[in-house]
Amino acid sequence: MLTERQVQLLQAIIDDYINTAEPVGSVEIVQKYNLHCSPATIRNEMAKLIDQGFLEMLHTSSGRVPTKMAYRMYIDELMQEEELPVLQEVALKQRLWTNRFEMEKLLRETTLAMAEATGCLSIATTDEAFVTSAGTVNVLEHKEFWDIDIAKSALRILDSYEILDRIFQSVAPGREIYTLIGDEIPVENLTKSTIIFTPYKVGDKGGFLAILGPSRLDYQKIIPIVKYTKKLLEELGGSW
Repeated sequence: MLTERQVQLLQAIIDDYINTAEPVGSVEIVQKYNLHCSPATIRNEMAKLIDQGFLEMLHTSSGRVPTKMAYRMYIDELMQEEELPVLQEVALKQRLWTNRFEMEKLLRETTLAMAEATGCLSIATTDEAFVTSAGTVNVLEHKEFWDIDIAKSALRILDSYEILDRIFQSVAPGREIYTLIGDEIPVENLTKSTIIFTPYKVGDKGGFLAILGPSRLDYQKIIPIVKYTKKLLEELGGSW
């Protein structure tokens, strides 16, 4: 059980790390988030959060970064999903509208739209093993993927429907959207990554939409984008 102060601190650290990708120090977090306590108090609370598995230190002298457990709590209990601006909804619908009669073109345009809106790698599959993706260059915008082995693992999944299917089938069915963080992803070298995915269904056709990015994704922004894109795809896919 976390105290109210620890919850507030953890949310501030996660928000800051999502925005900066830099380990968070006690002085900076007090100044930036007006936590109404001293840096010494914050350091003590950070130590308790480390002991409980919510934070880690990459180096002895560095600030703290969230763990997978922290992100899981953030997604399940702390974050508030942002509403998509109406103009963004309209722009997405207009972009996909012209390709609504051709499944593969519609999925291709869907991945392009998601990659642009999220700044991540975007993937779409069908049950017939068709795979399309967009935003490959976005992977290298995030320093978590600058290690060549990590980048290769992230990009390798685009060439294998079997790997993607293993990821999508690694969870129990029945939810609208899924988030796999770090070692929850059944692919090596992706411990600093997150995959957000959702199943879609149009008539007797179906598949998955997915976003791959670093664990420090802006979840409250990206999850609503994935949800709305799935809804739009199913709506427009009724023309198939």
